[in-house]
Order: sequence, then C-alpha cells, then structure tokens
Amino acid sequence: ALELPSDHPRPALQTFHGARLHLSLPQTLSQALQALSRQENATLFMTLLTAFQVLLARYSRQSDIVVGSPVANRNHRELEGLIGFFVNDLVLRGDLSGDPSFREALGRVRKVCLGAYEHQDVPFEKLVDELQVKRDLSRNPLFQVMFILQNTPFNLPNLSGLRAEPLDIDSDAAQFDLMLSLRESPEGLSGVLTYNTDLFDEPGMSRLIEHFKHLLTGIVADPALRISDLPLLPTAEQGRILLDWNATRHDYPQEKSIHELFEEQVQDTPDAIAVVFDEQTLTYRALNERANQLAHHLRSRGVGPDVLVGICVERSLEMLIALLGIQKAGGAYVPLDPSFPPDRLVYMLADSGLSVLLTQEHLLANLPDHQATPICLDRDWPEIAVQPGTNLGLSFPMERLAYVIYTSGSTGRPKGVQVIQRAVVNFLTAMRRQPGITPDDRLLSVTTLSFDIAGLELYLPLICGAQVEILSHEIAADGFQLRERLKSSRATILQATPATWRLLLDAGWDEREKLKVLCGGEALTPQLTAALLPRSTSLWNMYGPTETTVWSTLAHIQTAEGTAPIGRPIANTQVYVLDEHLRPTPIGVPGELYIGGDGLARGYLNRPELTAERFVPAPPFPPPFSQKMGEAGGGGRLYRTGDLARWLPDGNLEYLGRIDFQVKVHGFRIELGEIESALSLHPDVKQAVVI
Repeated sequence: ALELPSDHPRPALQTFHGARLHLSLPQTLSQALQALSRQENATLFMTLLTAFQVLLARYSRQSDIVVGSPVANRNHRELEGLIGFFVNDLVLRGDLSGDPSFREALGRVRKVCLGAYEHQDVPFEKLVDELQVKRDLSRNPLFQVMFILQNTPFNLPNLSGLRAEPLDIDSDAAQFDLMLSLRESPEGLSGVLTYNTDLFDEPGMSRLIEHFKHLLTGIVADPALRISDLPLLPTAEQGRILLDWNATRHDYPQEKSIHELFEEQVQDTPDAIAVVFDEQTLTYRALNERANQLAHHLRSRGVGPDVLVGICVERSLEMLIALLGIQKAGGAYVPLDPSFPPDRLVYMLADSGLSVLLTQEHLLANLPDHQATPICLDRDWPEIAVQPGTNLGLSFPMERLAYVIYTSGSTGRPKGVQVIQRAVVNFLTAMRRQPGITPDDRLLSVTTLSFDIAGLELYLPLICGAQVEILSHEIAADGFQLRERLKSSRATILQATPATWRLLLDAGWDEREKLKVLCGGEALTPQLTAALLPRSTSLWNMYGPTETTVWSTLAHIQTAEGTAPIGRPIANTQVYVLDEHLRPTPIGVPGELYIGGDGLARGYLNRPELTAERFVPAPPFPPPFSQKMGEAGGGGRLYRTGDLARWLPDGNLEYLGRIDFQVKVHGFRIELGEIESALSLHPDVKQAVVI
C-alpha cells in the first residue's frame, strides 16, 4: 500500500468523493521532457511516470511505488475500428531503492513498462485473484494512485446538423486516492489532478502540483542527480519552513546562571514566600541563605564547574535547597530517584563517577555501594549551618553543566544527558514569556527530579517571584489527594503528563477550579483536550526531548478539533523536518524532527560515539538558508529526535510518532532494547523480544 500523508484519517470504507485541480506545464519544459525522453531511449510516458513515482516516494518515504495506468489494449489492427471497451489497467511497480539517479530510475521504469506491455491483455481481475491480495475495504487492491498520459490526437466528429461535445462522466468522483491525467498538445502538457476529498484538502494538492512542476524542472536540468537531490520545494516554501518559522531570536541573560537569576529575585522580594512543602514554608531570603550555606560546604568538598553531585532525597524543602546549593557552588546535579531499582542506581552511580552525594539519613541504608562521599542534609545540617549564608559571588562559565539526567538506552544501558547552564537559562527565559508566569502565580510541583521537566516547576517560579509548592510523591500519584491539594492551595499553574491529567479527571476535578494547564511528555489526544479546555484558563501542549532542554516547542491549544499540534519552536530554537537524506520535507509531508539552537545539550556523558550519532552537523542547505543556519546557536549541530513530524500549513508542527522502538510510559522515555536487555539477564530467559 502507498501511504501518502493525508489531511484526514482514511475512512474504514473507501469513498469516492472527489475534486479536481488543473495543471499545465510551460511549452519549454514540455519540449525539454520530450528531448530527455528521446535521449534516454524512453517514451514521454515513461519519463513522466518516473517523475511521478519519485514525487510519490518523496511524499511517502517509501521506495517501492506501485502506480496503475490504463492501456487501450487494441494490439491488433482488426480491433482498432471496433466500438467497445477494451481498456485494461496495468500495475506498474517502481523500484527506487538505493537512491538511484533519475537516469537510472528511468531505466528501471522503462524495463517495467516494456514488460507490462507484453502482458497488457491479462485481465486486471485475474491479476488480483492470482496475487491473492488481502482485501482492504478502505482502498483499491494493488494500487491507490493512477497515472495517465493521453498522447493521441482528439478530434470531435463533424456531423451535419449536430453539435458534438466530449462527455465528462462523474467529473467529481475519485476512483483512487489520486489520479494524475496529462495530455499532450501543441501548447505543451496539461492535465487534471483528481483527488479523494475524504483524504486530501485542496491546499495540499495545490502544493503537490507545484512540487511536481519543480521536480520536473530539476530533472531536465540534471537527470544525473540522485532522486534524493532532485529539487522538490520552491524557494518560497523553503524560506517559509527553514527561515520564517524558525525566526525565534530573542534576547536572554547570556552571562547569568540559574542561581544568579534567583539571587536577583531574592533582592526584589526577600520576604515573599518562595516555597511550600506540607506545612513548611521558606521565604526567598531564607531559601537563599540555606542554599548559600550548602554551597559554601560543597565548595569545601571540592565542588566546582563540571563536578557532578548526586542528589538522592525525598521530595521536600531540602530537595530545593540542595539543587540551588549545587548550582551556587558551580556544580551539576545528577538526580537519583530513591524509588529506582537498586541495579539502576548502581549503574548511574558508577557511570557518572560521582564524588559527592547529597541524601537523607533514612535513605542511606537502601543505597547500593558507591565511591561518593555522602552528605546527609538532615543529619549533617548542624555542620553545614555554620557556613555563612551570604552569596558566594563566584562567576562561572555559562558552558558549564547544569545537570546530567539519565534516560533510557536502546542498547540496554541508560545514558546521561549533559545539559549546560546557557541552555537552561534560555529555556526559563522563554517560558517566562510564553506560556508565562507572574509573581501572583502559585505553581504545584508534581514531577520527580529524574524527569527533566521538573526544572520548569522548580526554577521558573523562583526567577519570577512566584511561589512553588512541592507535593510529595504520594500526593502527586493519587488523583483524589492531588485534586484536594489543588483546591486547598489555590494553585494557578500545573504542569503534568497526560497520565497525571487523566488521574485528576478520574478523581472528579471540578471545572470551577481553573488552571493554566501545561501538558507534555506524551501525545495530547482530542478526548483529553476536550476535557481540559473547560477546566483551564489556557491550555498549552509542550514537546521536547531531554537532549534539547525540557521543552523545545509549544502550542496554545484553543480547540479540541483534530490532533493537537506541538506548536512552534521556543526562543532561540530551530526545528527542521528532514527526510533520510537530510533534505527538508514539504509542508504536510512527514520526516524526522531535528532540533538546533541554544537549547542543545553538550552530549552524552562518557558516550562520544552515541553523541556523534545523535548530535549531527547541520546539513548544507542551499543559500541563503545555509548562512542563516550558521547564525543559529548549538554550534552548527542538530539533535536527531527519532520523532516523526510534519509542518502544518499554519506553521505549527504535528507529532506523528516514532521511527524507532522507543515508547513513552507516563511521560518517561523507554527504549524497548533496555527491557529486552533486562529480561535477557534472567537465567531462564534465552532470548527476549519486546514490542
């Protein structure tokens, strides 16, 4: 089956609602195509069919392209004068594997066509029966796209006393997903594209016609080009998706670290409540002083730029103090969730090479053996409290690490993502602007530190003068308790995965308790959107991998109709939808999502090969786009997300799924290879496959 990107889901039963668009090629282009056909010892039909198959391949990301075409089937002179319907459908299967040149692809198509002509009298029904095609009521068997070239002269009969007109039967009916019918004339090639309106909309089909014309122009200019290098996008469309929709430049404090932004807020609102946990509160001044005391203590233990400090604590005020203390000392934190399996903690402790571990006394006994020096924030606080509570006043480079978060690995080994200070500061500044937060806001923090989105919940309120309330794991995981805390806390903002939002809804979350809703980590379904919209002051769909610092795109969702887009890139971030050859895909056509800009992580800890595989040099887009790429952040690198996406006509992105075996469970990225690896360690398991 040819899986063309559609504007609407394919109906369970094939429909025939159609519409038509006319197209014409300039005479010069038509003549050049004729000349190319003669040069390659092919017919014009073969050349145009090859070009059409290339277009379909670039749209579908498939290399096995099956197209139908009618044939007159009057192989004998005796049949030519007979009235009757002899037309048969040929099934022409194009092999575009290996990224051949157009000239080579044309040779393959020529061979297929000649073979098909030899057997053109085989009834189509017999072919379907012989192949025993698995019937699908949603589409035609064997092919879903038809191509026609009318190259015989058409003259209306001159009948005395009568006026003859060509009969156009069911002009709006679509027998196939697409049907391109071209006709030769002295003025050049012209024709009609008929499309199924239950699958495709007119703007997308208009773009397809323009892409076909642009492709043909590139073919006659250089038929030796590989099909992946043939130009598909007109300059205006390239400018829109590469430049206009990536024009995200915004100023942000490039010389101030996270803790310095917090210290500025402390000066502005020292006595305002900064953080709440259970019945405990800390003002901005008190939180800053305790974090300073810890920072001085950590400095005495050798913590500085790019020194990794483990943090394994329960959700509490101490957790936030520890994070800020590490930042003030110049170090980078590595979150170790106490609920993680011991084997995973063992691996993370060993792989990160931690020298210092912040924890709590009651967790010490459950921690595996490690080489790090433990500092218990409860037991050792009297020793820490003798340190001065004043700011350290130290200046550190913005390229130093802010944190290292371990994500699932396809080889079975978790990998540590190294995120730098500049990336986090850019992210927080962007979030401050949109979706926005004010000093009057109260944000509930429900996310574990091991999920990077916790950074928004903990840091964003503190650099804006707002208030963050940290909820325990028990409350955050229980929909009924979470609903009650929402009510009692008078929260105004909550960030959560769709799984958590469903917990709240199942617990009877009241529409009167409206929030600014931030949703990310998994796909936002139309059903969930419809439930969240009436309960929100505004609804935001967020997207981004850990490797590009929390969220890279966001969309303000205002309707539950259709799939919620993941929006546009945030400040100083560029996103590109590219095919397997790193060429931009047209609007509406899927490709892999690549992300560049100031949010890019440094790479993976101790994994240079994996870093080189996933953080790739930006491709050589044609001028002037290449120059603009060079002006973007990220050192000219792009992160390969492994996510399928496509541009929508309004400049928003639509997420379509994965191109590999990664899944999301409660927002956490999980590589199926890691589950397979874990299962294979069991002595009774010889081999494991996880789907």
